[in-house]
Formats: sequence, structure tokens, C-alpha cells
Amino acid sequence: MRLLIINILKKYLGIIALIIFIFSNSTSFAAVKQYVDNLLIANGIQQQPTGIVFNPDGTRMYISGIDSDRVIQYSLTTPFDISTGTLLSDQHCAIDDIDGHGGLDPINFRFNGDGTKMFILDTINGNTESIDTYSLTTPYDISTCSYIVGSTQTFGGGMEMRDIQFNQDGTMLFIFNQTGNYDIKQYSLGSAYDLSSPTLIASYGGPGSGGLKAIQAFAQGMTFSFDGSRMFLSGNKDTNDVQEFLLSTPFDLSDTITYTGKYDASDQIDRISGIAFSSDGMKMFLTDWRSLASTRGMYEYDLTCPFGVITCPDPSTNKDDVALVQTQSEAAKRLIQHNTSTVLNRMEWLRRNKEKKNLTNQNLKVQFSNQSLNSLVNSLASTYFANYNSSNTENFDNVLNFWSEGTISIGKTGDTKFSSSKKVSTTGFTIGADKRNADNLMRGIAIRFGNDDVDVGSVGSALDMRSLSFTFYETKPKGNNKFLDNLAGLSLLKSDIVNSNGSSSNTGERDGVQLFGAINLRNTLIKENMNFTPKFKINYGLTHLSEYTEQGNESRMKYEDQIIGNFVTSVGSSIQSTINLETREMIPFFDFEYSADMSPSTKQKLSYVSNGESFTFNNINNATQNVHLGIGLDIVADDGSSLMTKYTRNQAQHGGYEDSFIISFDYSASETSSYNFSLQDTSTEFAYKKELQGLNIDVTSNFDFFKDEPEYGLYLKAYSHY
Repeated sequence: MRLLIINILKKYLGIIALIIFIFSNSTSFAAVKQYVDNLLIANGIQQQPTGIVFNPDGTRMYISGIDSDRVIQYSLTTPFDISTGTLLSDQHCAIDDIDGHGGLDPINFRFNGDGTKMFILDTINGNTESIDTYSLTTPYDISTCSYIVGSTQTFGGGMEMRDIQFNQDGTMLFIFNQTGNYDIKQYSLGSAYDLSSPTLIASYGGPGSGGLKAIQAFAQGMTFSFDGSRMFLSGNKDTNDVQEFLLSTPFDLSDTITYTGKYDASDQIDRISGIAFSSDGMKMFLTDWRSLASTRGMYEYDLTCPFGVITCPDPSTNKDDVALVQTQSEAAKRLIQHNTSTVLNRMEWLRRNKEKKNLTNQNLKVQFSNQSLNSLVNSLASTYFANYNSSNTENFDNVLNFWSEGTISIGKTGDTKFSSSKKVSTTGFTIGADKRNADNLMRGIAIRFGNDDVDVGSVGSALDMRSLSFTFYETKPKGNNKFLDNLAGLSLLKSDIVNSNGSSSNTGERDGVQLFGAINLRNTLIKENMNFTPKFKINYGLTHLSEYTEQGNESRMKYEDQIIGNFVTSVGSSIQSTINLETREMIPFFDFEYSADMSPSTKQKLSYVSNGESFTFNNINNATQNVHLGIGLDIVADDGSSLMTKYTRNQAQHGGYEDSFIISFDYSASETSSYNFSLQDTSTEFAYKKELQGLNIDVTSNFDFFKDEPEYGLYLKAYSHY
């Protein structure tokens, strides 16, 4: 047996050794796809290049260096392609002799947000190094630079500063300090890009007891991914490494930081120094500060994923990405809320005005260009209203009442540790028709056009979701003052999605289908002119969002289809009163509602198009609680017209809110009036015709609700026959 074990070990020893080697050196298998090209710097231009920076669109590249008194710039014919670079030899920034330093060495530098200022790290020795601020007359044109007198900041001296970096809005400054054990210091600035009164808030000394000693002497470069979730350090006296660190909180050195490994660029570079990335994070650029003309210059690398030097970023750790996925799920749920609340508003209005009998016959036709859809809707409508009329003679027979409602909602969800803030703007327009029979049973059909615009974070990510919804509703009496409202509907969704990192964006188009319904039980208690109506409601629905692949740069993602469930229970009450005037009636009312979202959590699977690496967002939109307050006024005129206005506030448990403004109009026309609604592809048309004392009036309005820039029109025609 012992001999057998020895033979097996010998046979598989090579495989075992290979496995151990792979796992013990896993960081050497970086996400760097390949080395692309270099651009060498000729003698006398920049003897030892250290810093590399690009303008936002990648058409200019800037290089600083020691043993030089200037920052030079290149023009790039193709953005972020250094092989197309041309040195602008007569357009550089000459560094002034500040405070008599002499022999200035601009080792690294940064711009402010709009390119009108440049912050140059002037390294002399451990006691006199400083950051000097220069103004640029023309943004990002360093040939227009001039020193701002009195701007020199030494941060108390004693630091051997090697690189600097700002966060996105310029309120934080990071300094790579090579003094002693090496560390990165984080300063809070009094105002954006103002170095006059910095406050030290955190320092990071690297992983383990060795700190950043892995960088060793002559460390040079430091930068962050655009969102601040990754930090990169470059430079080593003996090797040419780029180190990668993950920050649990973006641009925060006080929270957990994880070292993921290093990439060795020694196959191309003799002495690594500066580091930079393209705006989309799919390219990495390094500088070789060796004075040898054969290697001195800039080097370009392709990455397999954004800022993925060692590992690809997990989108679930990016606050904007998380918020964008949440937004799509929230928009689907919000659509159910708006569809159900619109129709329930209508049914409550009908009950508030149930004694009104001045309804007369109308003609409302709904037509669709899609014959299957047209046949389906007409069939459903015919079936829905079949055998519905009563033989009672109280003028309820075959009475169809037309109504419309417009809604504008605005809201906001604040920034959290895991998700960016969201600003929501929702608009909706609903037209509907309903009738009731002598048994006080009411049925109706509503069509709603909705649009949700959501701005995510602060760098340009957004969702624009358009919807077309069909709702069938019914309200039944369950006693003298008890009613059961129920509805069911279908929504068609189309979304445009922008996923931005601030300097570049990917876009996507996503379709969806939604089934939804609601049950509402109400009991009205009457005392003189005051009605009190407690109610219990359940909203439910199911949404399917299609898969889609982003279009844009190489950082784009593929999103798999997603199923979103919705189940919300609510309890509340309404209080209303009636004020009778000569020709009209006014009904003020107040609503209060508490709701608990018990929807199952959903998940979104996605992957990088570039390398297929996949990720999953789990537990999207966990249960929440909301308080809903509403105040409104009905005005009902004797001529059959009515107006309902309502303001609502929906306050979420964790601080998010939504304010809605609702205007609903109801008109009971005469036998000489007719309405016609049609849908041709994505274009809608609504027509109203009326005969008034021999004069025929036609009003036609059209609207294309699915276009990025909607088309609309209104036409009026009047004529008579003799």
C-alpha cells in the first residue's frame, strides 16, 4: 500500500506542483488584455518623464518629468491612442521659480474639473516639496498657464510627495507620500479644488505589517478609478509593478481596503513611473522614466474590463450601477401604483358622486393598427360590458361616461452606502369610459400613457421608461355603503437606459410586459355632510423585462431578462364633505394610507461583453413601508362636467418621497357628441366631434408617445351644412 501511494504521488506530483504554482501566483494573471503600443520621447524633450494625464475626451496627453522645468503636451488624432500622438513642441507650461527654489522638478500634476486650473507637484527634497496652482486661460491648454501667486501649499512640510489625486468633485485630495514607511494621505478641502485649508482625515499604510514597502524606493504614480472604488499605485526601484486596491467606500481611505495583487510591466518598461486610464477605463497608460532613449516614453495597454488591472470590477459594488438596476425595478412597481391609483381615484369619485344621474349616451371608439390587438381589445370590451345593462327605466341603460386624468409626480431617493441617489419625474395621461347599471354596479376601461424619467447619481446615468397601459375595472356594492373595487390590466414598456461613468456612457434599450391588478374594500360611514371611509387595498403584479446589451465603449454590459414581482398591502381611510352651491357642488376630501411592500426580492444577472465575466445583483428592492397623504377637491357642475384636483405625498420608510399632482376631468356629453381614440403603431389620435345649433365642431389631437422627441399636434375644424 505504501509503495502504491508513493507511485501515485510521483505520477501526479507535476500536476500538484502546477496547481500549487497557479494558486500561489494567482495575482500574476491580471485582467490586462495586452500591451498595445508606445510613444517614445526624444532627447531633450523630457529626459525623465514621470506624470501622465489626459484631457476628458482623450485628444490631449500631458507629460511631466524630473530634471525638467515644464509640462509638455501631445495632440492625439484618435482619442486615447498614443500612436497618433504629435508633440506640440511650442505649447508647454513653463514652471516658474517659486520662492527661489530653482531647479524645479514637476514630478506629477492634475487638473481641476473644468481644466481651468493645474496643480503641479514640485519635488525638490523632503523639506521643500509643494503643490503649486496654475491658472489656464484656455481650458486644458497648458501653454496658457500662469502661476497663481501665493498658492503654494506644503502641507506642513516633511513629506516626500510623489503623486496627487482629487475625488470627482474636488472636495478631497490624496497625496502619495514616500517618506518613512510610505502612505497615502487623504485631506478634506474647504471647497472644491481649494488647497488653502486642508484637513487630514485618513492615512493608509498598505496591507499587512510591511505597509507599502512592496513599492519600495522611487515609487511614483497613484490614481483611482473614476468612481473611486479602486486605487492604483505604480513604481518600484527594482521591478515594474502596478498595484491594485479595492476600496469598500469610494474615495475613503478610512474604510476597508483590500489589496488584490500586482501587474508586472517589466517586459516593456525599464523604470515605471506615472499611471493613467482612458475615460472608460478600458486602456491603461504607464510612463518609463529611464533616461535611455530606447525605452523613455509612454506605454499603452488594453484591459478586458473597466479599470480591471488585476480583477474586473463587480458592478454590484458601484453605487451608480446598483442604483440604475434598482431604478428599473422601482419604475416597474411605480407604474403599477400609478395605474391602480388612477383607476381607484376614478372609482372613488364615482362613489362620491353616485347620486348623479345626468349621464347621457356617448360614442367612444378605440382602434388599433395591430389587427390582433384591435380584435382582442374590442372582444374584451364587448365581453366586459355584455349583459351589463339593466332593464330599469332610471336612465342607466347603455350609459357610457367619458373621463380623463393627468398626473405629474416628482420624487427623490437619497444616497445610501450601497446606492446613489435617484431623482424621479413621472407624467401620465389617462382616458377612460365607464357606466353603471340600476344595481349600482359600475364597470369601465382606462388607457394610460406614462413616462418615467429618473436621473441616477451625479454623472449622467438615467432611465427613461415609456408605458402604455390598459385597465379593466369594476366596483360592486356589498351593502348600503360597502364597496368592493377590483381591477386588472396590462402594460407595455419601453425603456432607454444611460449608464455613465461621467466622461463616457453606454446606452441600452429594454422592452417589458406587465400584468397587474388591485382589490380595494371600502366601507363608508355617513354622519350629516361628512363621510368617513376606511379601506383595505392589495396591489399585485408581475413584470418581465427583456434582456439587452449596452451599446457604446468596450466596458459595455449584457443584462439578462428579469422578473419583478409586486405585492403591496395598504390600510387607510378617506374623509369627505359636501358643499352645495347654486350651480355646482364642491366635495373636499382627505386621504390617509399606510402601505407595506411585501414583494419578493428580485435579481439581475449581467456580464461584461468583452470577456463574459458574469455577476448577479441579489435582493433588489427589499420590503419597504410608506405613508400616503392626499388632499383634494371635486367640483361637479349641473351641466354634467366635473373637475377633480388632488395633491398626494408618498413618504417612504428610509427617506425617499414622491409628490403627485392630479387633475381629472369628466364630461357627460349629449347625443350629438362622440369621441374616437385610435392607436397606429406608436402614434395616438384622439378626436372629439359635436354638433351645436347646426355648426359642426371637430377637434383632433395626435401624440407619438414612444419617440425620444415626441411629436404632437392639435387641430380644430368648424363647419355647417345648409
